[in-house]
Amino acid sequence: MSSSTDRLLESRGRPGGQRDYPDEALERVQLIQDLFAAGPSSRTVAELLPCVSTGVATPAMLDQLIIERDRIAARIQDLARAKTKLGRVIENVTAANVAQD
Repeated sequence: MSSSTDRLLESRGRPGGQRDYPDEALERVQLIQDLFAAGPSSRTVAELLPCVSTGVATPAMLDQLIIERDRIAARIQDLARAKTKLGRVIENVTAANVAQD
C-alpha cells in the first residue's frame, strides 16, 4: 500500500537502486515545495498534482484548487499585515534607540 506522498514524484528504477527522474521533475519538485510551504497537507497536494500534469480537473478538483488558491491569498494578506506591523515596530524601536544616543 502506498502513501499519498509516494504519488508526488514519479521515477523509474535503474540498476543499483538508483532512480531516474524526467527532465520536468525539478519544476514539479519546486511546485511541491511551494505548495507544502503554503500549508496544504501531503494528501491534498497529491490529489491536486495530476491537474498540473494533465491540465484537466474534475469539478471537485477544480473546487479544491480554488479553495487552496483563496486560502493562500488570505494567508498572504495576513502575512503582509504582520510584516507591516513589524515594520512599524522596527521603526519605533530604531527611533527610540536613536533618541537615547
